[in-house]
Amino acid sequence: MKIIFLILGLTIILSFHSSQTKSQDQQYPTRSIEPYLDLNLTDAERDSLKTDLEEYQAAYKDIHKFSLNNNIGMSLLFNPYPTGFERETTQRSIDWGLPKDVKVPIHKEELVYYPVCQLSVLIRNKKITSTELTNLYLSRLKKYGDTLQCVIQILEETALQQATKADEEIAAGRYKGPLHGIPYGIKDLLSVKGTRTTWGAAPFRDQSINETATVVKKLEEAGAVLIVKLTMGALAMGDIWFGGVTKNPWNLNQGSSGSSAGSASATAAGLVPFAIGTETWGSIVSPSTRCGVTGLRPTYGMVSRHGAMALCWSMDKIGPICRSALDCAIVYSVIKGDDGLDHSVVSAPFNYDMKNSVKNLRVGYLKTLFEDDTLNKVNNQKSLDVISALGVNMEPVELPNEIPVSALSIILTSEAAAAFDNLTRSGQDSLLTNQRKNAWPNIFRGARFIPAVEYVNATRIRQQLIETYHQRTKDYDVIVAPSFEGDQLLMTNLTGHPCLVVPNGFNDKGSPTSISLLGKLQGEAALITIGRAYQEATDWDEKHPPLFKP
Repeated sequence: MKIIFLILGLTIILSFHSSQTKSQDQQYPTRSIEPYLDLNLTDAERDSLKTDLEEYQAAYKDIHKFSLNNNIGMSLLFNPYPTGFERETTQRSIDWGLPKDVKVPIHKEELVYYPVCQLSVLIRNKKITSTELTNLYLSRLKKYGDTLQCVIQILEETALQQATKADEEIAAGRYKGPLHGIPYGIKDLLSVKGTRTTWGAAPFRDQSINETATVVKKLEEAGAVLIVKLTMGALAMGDIWFGGVTKNPWNLNQGSSGSSAGSASATAAGLVPFAIGTETWGSIVSPSTRCGVTGLRPTYGMVSRHGAMALCWSMDKIGPICRSALDCAIVYSVIKGDDGLDHSVVSAPFNYDMKNSVKNLRVGYLKTLFEDDTLNKVNNQKSLDVISALGVNMEPVELPNEIPVSALSIILTSEAAAAFDNLTRSGQDSLLTNQRKNAWPNIFRGARFIPAVEYVNATRIRQQLIETYHQRTKDYDVIVAPSFEGDQLLMTNLTGHPCLVVPNGFNDKGSPTSISLLGKLQGEAALITIGRAYQEATDWDEKHPPLFKP
């Protein structure tokens, strides 16, 4: 998206104005930039601009002198809730419907592919210890981390300390819940005291942030054991980071997609039972699809981003990447909620009920997108058939196609360029591994020319999108969507709606495919209900890459 910033753009043109030439473009240098701005000024209007532009330039220089760290957010907060939205207020106790007993396999290494909902029962019943499980995953990380290029830092010492503490607490009868003693990994944009937080980018590879992210603190309080920091596409784009390309465990000639590249790859290959990822525009959905795992993108503002790298303040979200929908629910129930530090976060209940039948849900499907599907038509149709066989009567739904959704991506581009303004102006963007035309360095430079007026108007259109989307979908608990067809992925990231992405087969190249389940704002419970039922009726979530057999 190459939209030129009026004020800065005109100023740059003026700065190159040569007093030795007398052409119209030199006399009125704004003329050459106007077509990119969709403007047509008169010579008198151009002549009048110079004083204002010089004043703006002085203001920019004052702003540039002020130090802004990535963790300082905007004073304007995005609110995804449409007019008349009714929030649930009462949190009820949750019965996860976990099995009463799980058998330990003869070969304990097979545990690496057990979902959290089974591992937790084994730990609760003292059939395995957290230390045993942690050592099992640490061994896998050491063995396969380099193969997949998915590891930034293995936290062996602190992990074993946490595992020992969990074992002692459980032995003393102080069991905290399903995540107690369960190892996990995090995308390396979450800070942890005493570790590097590289953001996947060469300019930050030695960065140490002296705080621990809220999400990590919440998981630690629940007794989970942090064992590894995992790779991410540099500054949250793709699967290319300063150390290489994170691999898809199903096909080592293919990247794992991004930007939660390491989180999805490590989970799929049995190096961790679950990991934390983030999404701004597909960074949980895409790698979860590529690697054949289940990912939950929560409602915007349900999980604190304190201690996380900022890319786009009005779109960034943190969520779990797991082996199953139920695992996603267990992790989400722990990491959600206000912490008083991320002012975009609201507290809301998560009332998942394992007794709730999918037949009680009203479900829609994006009929036109399924008909237009060119990527995954066969597998997606089979998914619709499975959901129908569960007793669900799906109704066709159409998303608002009258709104220029793609154009609204300038919101993300603008905020991302602001988040890394220092990188661009210092010239350190040249240190990023990916220097292709559509990569961050060039995108950040181009975004400096996006007019503030256009950014504001884009946010106004976004508000119209929120209201229109709500009116079209408010009667449905879940909407089934092709994961990458049309612009639903960008649309729902802009509106802040949650998404559960689940594997639904393989393509002709042997890589996993997925289906996406879209929910209401704060409607994650319904997504888990239908996702769990779908996975109980299929076995795609139980498939594991052959190269990484235990």
